[in-house]
Amino acid sequence: MATIRKDMAVAASPEAAWAAFRDVGAVHRLAPGFVTDCHLVEDGAARIVTFANGMVAREMIVDVDDAGRRLAYAVVGGRLTHHNASFEVIADGPGRCRVVWRADLLPAELKPAIDGMMAQGMLAMQRRLESSAA
Repeated sequence: MATIRKDMAVAASPEAAWAAFRDVGAVHRLAPGFVTDCHLVEDGAARIVTFANGMVAREMIVDVDDAGRRLAYAVVGGRLTHHNASFEVIADGPGRCRVVWRADLLPAELKPAIDGMMAQGMLAMQRRLESSAA
């Protein structure tokens, strides 16, 4: 099993950042240029996410924890035999927060590709969240 952890500082309030992550059907607006489309299926229990590189993923929404500002999801199908991930928004001073993105996946050989995608996604999210806060 491979584990990836990304952590970024964001010049935006935790409330504003969490509102963006919590809108699970709008990840294409949270990470423009990285995600090109997202739509909810199964009455909101899953979403279909299309990435800029052409990859399409079906993500089951596992939990949306407002009190903990944590979103958990799992990719089902595709090349991964196992994938679970979460985003957590953590207060980090006035008007600032940290976003932590964790993913566990199999096969471990896909870690470099997924790690690269997550790095691109974090940059896109940071730009969007900080431009919205300005």
